[in-house]
Amino acid sequence: MSNIEDVKLQICDVCHKMWQLGWVAANDGNVSAMLDDGTILATPTGMSKSFITPEKLIRLDREGNVLEAAEGLRPSSEIKMHLRCYEKRPDVRSVIHAHPPGATGFAVAHKAMDMYNMIEDVAVIGSVPLTPYGTPSTAEVPNSIEPYLEEHDVMLLENHGALAVGSDVITAFYRMESLELWAKITINAVILGGSHDISRDNIQKLIDLRGYYRVTGRHPGYKVFNPDDKILHKKDEN
Repeated sequence: MSNIEDVKLQICDVCHKMWQLGWVAANDGNVSAMLDDGTILATPTGMSKSFITPEKLIRLDREGNVLEAAEGLRPSSEIKMHLRCYEKRPDVRSVIHAHPPGATGFAVAHKAMDMYNMIEDVAVIGSVPLTPYGTPSTAEVPNSIEPYLEEHDVMLLENHGALAVGSDVITAFYRMESLELWAKITINAVILGGSHDISRDNIQKLIDLRGYYRVTGRHPGYKVFNPDDKILHKKDEN
């Protein structure tokens, strides 16, 4: 079984980094991780990520029932979104939700990050979809992300923020970190005159490198979008 103390420390470290990076403020965001026995560690509601310590993390079952929690603490209402990720993606062992300003700017502007302009992000993440609006704490949010979970490890939540999943806490954090840097670079490119995509042949070469670099998770492949963010062609079958 995963060393629960190590996983707790990873969650706390990621929470503190998220706060230091300005991805969350006040009670924003949440982090969870699944242990080998199927139980889940999650951050509590109503608490700044800068104050998270191991003893404040909550342990839940796969239905969201609290198994262990310090007095007065309860899980975030957004845990429904985390549970849906674990239900639909057996490979996922950690879920992170945050409000990184660059990426969340795309979500607020109702723009999917469907560009193919950064070598690393083309290979690791691929296009990032914008999921439909959902009222926080309701089933609307998990329902809105579910159609995208099969192909995507990272997604934007309309008018809300961003979501990243991974095989462990650090992998999910790295994906969120890559998303935010990519968003900032793209915004700067637009300010400087325009963002230019990598050629289709080179995009495929980058996707093919995922195996060489042992990149885990899902990748949507190559998709073509029009200016209104509507898919014109399905992803390549190869």
